[in-house]
Amino acid sequence: MTAMGMERAKRPNIVLILADDLEAGNLALFPKISQHLVRQGMSFDRTFVTNSWCCPSRSSILRSQYVHSHGVLTNTAPEGGFDRFYQLNLDRSTVGTWMKDAGYRTALMGKYLNHYPGGTTAATYVPPGWDRWEVPVRNLYEEYGYTLNSTGKLVDYGWAETDYLSDVLATKAGEFVAASDDPFFLYLAPTGPHNPANPALRHSNAFADAKAPRTKSFNQDDVKAEPRWLRSLPKIKDVGIDRIDDRYRARLRSMLGVDDLVGSVIDALDKAGKLDDTYVIFASDNGFHLGTHRLKQGKTTPFEEAIRVPMVVRGPGVKAGEVNTDLCGTIDLGPTIAELGGARAPSFVEGRSLVPFLRGQRPDGWRRNVLVEFHRPTSRLSAKQTPVPPYNALRTDRYTYVRYATGESQLYDLVDDPHQLRNLAATASPTLLFRLEYLLEGMRTCSGASCRVADARR
Repeated sequence: MTAMGMERAKRPNIVLILADDLEAGNLALFPKISQHLVRQGMSFDRTFVTNSWCCPSRSSILRSQYVHSHGVLTNTAPEGGFDRFYQLNLDRSTVGTWMKDAGYRTALMGKYLNHYPGGTTAATYVPPGWDRWEVPVRNLYEEYGYTLNSTGKLVDYGWAETDYLSDVLATKAGEFVAASDDPFFLYLAPTGPHNPANPALRHSNAFADAKAPRTKSFNQDDVKAEPRWLRSLPKIKDVGIDRIDDRYRARLRSMLGVDDLVGSVIDALDKAGKLDDTYVIFASDNGFHLGTHRLKQGKTTPFEEAIRVPMVVRGPGVKAGEVNTDLCGTIDLGPTIAELGGARAPSFVEGRSLVPFLRGQRPDGWRRNVLVEFHRPTSRLSAKQTPVPPYNALRTDRYTYVRYATGESQLYDLVDDPHQLRNLAATASPTLLFRLEYLLEGMRTCSGASCRVADARR
């Protein structure tokens, strides 16, 4: 073996599994994720997204940039979606190209970006950086009756139980793992538990008695101090609560397909003799409301239910069963994967590598602030999906501070009010508000390395 071959052989394999719309706090309900990831890895208990909507969030994951930097503002054209990502040439430099350039064999399987392949590319289009590409171009969320772009070839799938998307992805992932001699990077993106949350037939009767968690924010009583968009929401009636419970059960059943996918990937790694040399990362692109703060369903808000997501990492040297409570973000996935694989992350990267934590160290000057941004779509159909006006939000170790385009604001003390029921924006100390506004402005205008300065300010 050449010196270069020996060096490549020493590098770990990396698998990123990204759920779709999975909120934090319920991984214990899924046995394979619990057994193979949570108990065997490190859980990052305070992980936040850059935007609680799919396409802006996934663009941040691919590029390690905040939304104001990558410019994919919504899920739909003209200001968002796959078309926007493509037209800005953002796919020319992603975690896929970084790993490919570092000598990794790469694959993306599952959901890419909303409305891919869009109106500007062929259905067979494969972005740079990916050796293997298994991405639905039709009926993405149904999990049946879809078409896959299979590395440039369109393949139709029907409605047989064997066509269930999460299972098909699991099989293809196993083939990719078994066939890879070079170190590999596999990005797996199942659609569960995104609406309509269709389960596999074998899971259709699971969780028969489950109900959405009745947290203190569920069907919130007092909204007098809240912004107008929240005050305008009526309390949810009994029939609405029943539908929320139905949706919750559907989401859990859908997640059992993702749970099986995780188990299949672990089995494939084990059979190939690669499990001990592989980092497996599990996360979600955003959270989800199920009756909390009067929202029957959905995301796009600055509340914890929408912006906080699960993240777990297992792999060589990672202490099993550890829980990290530092402020982290999905923006950190790209730099982490790059460092693990010896890849070079570009200068535009704005996240931080989590590798020191995985090695039992806490870096000096770690992040104290997280930025969340939201932009309203110009598409009338897409705009109907959310009542929330545009905002910039700062999540610190203690506070959530939100500044809306309407001039309204929110402030929650998460130590005293973890369910975010008391908006303190009108009564808080001017000194505190000035400091939070200063920190938010620094994050909102940061770029590249300066974001790692702004996010550490007190």
